Amino acid sequence: MDFKMGLLQEWRDIAYSQETDRKQLQKFWTDYFLVEKGIYEQLLANPDVEVKGTVKELAQKYDVPVLTMAGFLDGIDDSLKVKNPIEEMDEDTVVSLAFDKESLYKNMVDAKADWLYGLPAWKEIFTEEKLKELYKEAKRANTIVKGPKIGRNDPCPCGSGKKYKKCCGR
Repeated sequence: MDFKMGLLQEWRDIAYSQETDRKQLQKFWTDYFLVEKGIYEQLLANPDVEVKGTVKELAQKYDVPVLTMAGFLDGIDDSLKVKNPIEEMDEDTVVSLAFDKESLYKNMVDAKADWLYGLPAWKEIFTEEKLKELYKEAKRANTIVKGPKIGRNDPCPCGSGKKYKKCCGR
């Protein structure tokens, strides 16, 4: 049986390899982040224009290898208006880069990608206040808020009327 590995899996095998020398992997990611920044600068210049094509066509448009484009598509997927079939895509799969602007910004903040959420183009898309609001929303989404501690002798929060220690606290 001839098994053809998907582009995304091939990208992930390289990008997250445990065998690759750390310095090589660091260089790989440094190079990738520069390419990624360049693509986002172009996309954010016309944020309301849908960029669409095959993976191969988009790789040519942005002058990157097809595998790098697969990695980019993986990264932007959660910010898209309609998700692409990234798990099974090959170079002839038609994909769209139509992104939700707020979602993209918040995902960049969430990924701690300051080289992306700090791009000057964002100031053309959103006001300073809106950017601050989106930044706070993204940070708040990952903050775990613990409720008040329930004492052993407090009433059980399930509403049974029993003490916590005799009910859900067992």
